[in-house]
Amino acid sequence: MRKSMAVLLALVMIISMFSFVGCDKGSADFVVDVFFYDYTDTYISTVRSSMKTQLDAMTGVQYTFYDAASDQAKQTEQVDTALTRGTDLLIVNIVTTGSVDAAQNIVDAAKEKDVAVIFFNREIADSVVASYDNCAFVGTDPDEAGYMQGQMMAEYLLKDENLATYDLNDDKEIAYIMLRGELGNAEAFGRTLYSVQKANELLADSGYTLVPSVANATDNTQPEDGISPYFLYGNWSQADAKALMDTALSTYSLTDGSIELIIANNDDQALGAIESLKELNYNKGTAGKFIPVFGVDATSTAQTAISEGSMVGSIKQDNVAMATGILFFMNNVKAGKNVMAVTTGYNIDEGVAKIRIPYAIFIG
Repeated sequence: MRKSMAVLLALVMIISMFSFVGCDKGSADFVVDVFFYDYTDTYISTVRSSMKTQLDAMTGVQYTFYDAASDQAKQTEQVDTALTRGTDLLIVNIVTTGSVDAAQNIVDAAKEKDVAVIFFNREIADSVVASYDNCAFVGTDPDEAGYMQGQMMAEYLLKDENLATYDLNDDKEIAYIMLRGELGNAEAFGRTLYSVQKANELLADSGYTLVPSVANATDNTQPEDGISPYFLYGNWSQADAKALMDTALSTYSLTDGSIELIIANNDDQALGAIESLKELNYNKGTAGKFIPVFGVDATSTAQTAISEGSMVGSIKQDNVAMATGILFFMNNVKAGKNVMAVTTGYNIDEGVAKIRIPYAIFIG
């Protein structure tokens, strides 16, 4: 009896050992590791949710999500761990966008192990993508949102009597506060620069122009980047944007033409500005005191603010289309092909493996 029990236990141990080895990369045939720069980013959280829904509906795929919490060293360690454990694909929302080093290090490590890489959302240098023939980037045109936001602002101001309404001191200038994302981020740069350029181009025949508000100078943290000092450095954050707006509104008036319009690089910053305005009984969705606010992303919270009348509009960055595009190219790798083997229906940059998901104006 004891001998039989010993044999049984030995068999159980052997079976367990082989089960562990077989599950080293999970029960699925294809293993994908997805690295997000920060779970707290509202837009990124919607991409993550859409990606999860689509991945859960697939068969033969095991995935793991990672949150770098805006820490590049942490993300690099997460990638190294996944490569050491064994993976078939890295999908990376890079933390550091202002330098090629972080992305290049990830590409080099993946290339050494013959693992494909798809970067997404946060722009990667062409040289990094081109350094590995099984690497691609899925994102948006960094400047397109800026141009579209400028178009949206101009169309709003040219409608009805809005130019005269919001030119509070009758000087033919609309003084704007610009709430900007992080330094070194291509999307932040394009949105900051081209939104105003495009709006002024479309306003040229009206005799009005957008000019930076003196309130932009209340932010003493602004780095020099060729656009400074014409923005408040909100760093994509609703809380940071509200704090900056609180300071600006405690220093300058909303009635004398110092602040006549607010432009934000993303919706979280726009919503932070609206919080501050509401504390002064502005932008509460009823007729009366209102400062036009424009954002980017068209998140669900921003769409609610637009429908309620506290925000004018946003530029839709399609989270479902972003997730779908990433997984479209993932399936190329899953099929044993190069990441760019099939590109049907997608806009690809000339000469580099970068896929562009289009934006759209959203005004409700």
